[in-house]
Amino acid sequence: MTYSEAMQFWYSRVNYEQRSAQPGDLKLDRMLALLDLLGNPQRRLQVVHVAGSKGKGSTSAMLATILTRAGYRTGLFTSPHLVHVEERFQVDGQPISPAELVTLLDEVGVAVRNPQLADGLTFFEIATAVGFLHFVRRRVQVAVLEVGLGGRFDSTNVCQPAVSIITSISFDHTQQLGNTLAKIAWEKAGIVKPGRPVVSGVRLPEPREVIERVCRENHAPLAQLGVDFHYRHEAAVVDGGHQGANAPRSPTRVEITTKSRRWPKMELALVGEHQAANAALVVAAVEELRRTGLHIADEAVGQGLAEVQWPARLQVIRREPLVVLDCAHNVASAQALVNALATSYPLAPGGRRLLIFASSRDKDIQGILQVLAPLFDHLFLTQFHNSTRFVAPQQLAELLPDSPRNAHTLCPDTTSAWHQALAMAQPTDLVCITGSLFLAGEFLLAIQKEK
Repeated sequence: MTYSEAMQFWYSRVNYEQRSAQPGDLKLDRMLALLDLLGNPQRRLQVVHVAGSKGKGSTSAMLATILTRAGYRTGLFTSPHLVHVEERFQVDGQPISPAELVTLLDEVGVAVRNPQLADGLTFFEIATAVGFLHFVRRRVQVAVLEVGLGGRFDSTNVCQPAVSIITSISFDHTQQLGNTLAKIAWEKAGIVKPGRPVVSGVRLPEPREVIERVCRENHAPLAQLGVDFHYRHEAAVVDGGHQGANAPRSPTRVEITTKSRRWPKMELALVGEHQAANAALVVAAVEELRRTGLHIADEAVGQGLAEVQWPARLQVIRREPLVVLDCAHNVASAQALVNALATSYPLAPGGRRLLIFASSRDKDIQGILQVLAPLFDHLFLTQFHNSTRFVAPQQLAELLPDSPRNAHTLCPDTTSAWHQALAMAQPTDLVCITGSLFLAGEFLLAIQKEK
């Protein structure tokens, strides 16, 4: 296949990133049948499996960077991508090449057309198979796999992980996972495997009890944030260009204590207390991996945390005015964003905060805006065009909190929102872009094109 033909084959499949899965849509039998035809590459990989309502991408990226710094050839499988689909499959921080992707899609396509395999394989199932094959072909020593949706029926849940990580539990994808934190936790805990260690960042009592029960039933050793390991963090301070081209910036610092030791204070490249909590999970996972025989030096841990790159997570994309790109898309991540902006992005005297916001229709938009709106002086409500799940700006406006009703501007697309926000912004202002991975991806693509 050519690249265009490969993309047509892949993108013609049902894609639950573009439309919501319905109850019963998610299952593992198709995935297992496909992998059997491909020689079960998942059985030839040492895996760390990462699930959670938020933070699983950042956690996966931190751990993968540490493992690479420790000298292991490391695979990282994440979803969705921001700009280029090749981002989903990385080895030692490098995305798969278009040529490699076409070759693997061609191979998977042959298996898909096998009469033994029932039709109906989804976009994400094919992506997962490509990831397993790519990591085996590139002789990956450890693969970090981020769950796509849920856990129990996610197509990545065909592995036998060395360690499983559950980052957090909050309300998201309730149509597929359930409308209580206990139900969501049970779906996420579907990645727990008998006898395999689990690291959990779940701190709310209701979902934590579910995680504990599932681990007991599976005789899976459990290390929990706030119980077995702890963290303290010093917030980063990020200043805008109004203080000079080389604006001072102090990084996040985190000090982590486990049952076995107190780790030295380490720098963290990502901003926010929520990222410090994710770093604590990563360090606890490193200790578990050491018990399996991996040699991960303290220096590799420090380097990995200090060097990790994970776009659209409080990412500064411009200095004057200061523009921060984030992808908060549920209430919990919106609250984490607000906390980080208030703590780590101080305004200069007279400075204002402006928000560019768009969202998908299956999110708790009203709840997200209840959290975000009070922090901002003006909102630019817009829509993305790289997904059909967008919500029209006028509908977003109707979901704004009644009191106080923010000053806002309706923008037909992201380009309009960007230009209008910059026209209003003064050098001392802060502009935040958030609400969706699709929105963040559209902005990152525009930035790349400008370069």
